Amino acid sequence: MNNTSSPGFTPVARILHWLMAVLIVAMLFIGVAMVSSIAARPVLIDLHRPLGIAILLLAIVRLAYRLRHRPPALPADLPAWQAMAAHASHVLLYALMLAMPLIGWMMLSAGGYPVTLGGGLQLPPIAPHDATLYAWLRDAHGWLAYLLFAVVLAHLSAALFHHWVRRDGVLRSMIGGSRKTG
Repeated sequence: MNNTSSPGFTPVARILHWLMAVLIVAMLFIGVAMVSSIAARPVLIDLHRPLGIAILLLAIVRLAYRLRHRPPALPADLPAWQAMAAHASHVLLYALMLAMPLIGWMMLSAGGYPVTLGGGLQLPPIAPHDATLYAWLRDAHGWLAYLLFAVVLAHLSAALFHHWVRRDGVLRSMIGGSRKTG
């Protein structure tokens, strides 16, 4: 590797990335707590719904931004299978960031439950009231949450691999610096 450097992610991309990371990790823990605590469930549900909509809106903004501002290239010496895995995991992360809140909203609509945001703002239902559909969407939302958790762990593991093993600056580019190019 030589000592030239390539620019990292833009400040906007970094802010969106880390904000989404915090919200998604918080949402995963809130989801686990919701299903395991009867006493805290109402408060957590009241937090979970608007947070899910916030994640949906931020995911749309983030996807639009990424399509207009390409991320830095992966290291040139990265094996092809790792580059393909990186691309596939990012596609899956974006799909889950969009699908999870939409499925949650559809699930609540099918169950006849309102999605209420701050200030009493209530979102319209986006699925017909149907108990069977509600049950199916509830299962899908739960299984996709497990998948999201696994993909987040894989993403974190890959970032740490780049930082500690490859030492190629990929993590540094998302934290706020440039990275070495090969």
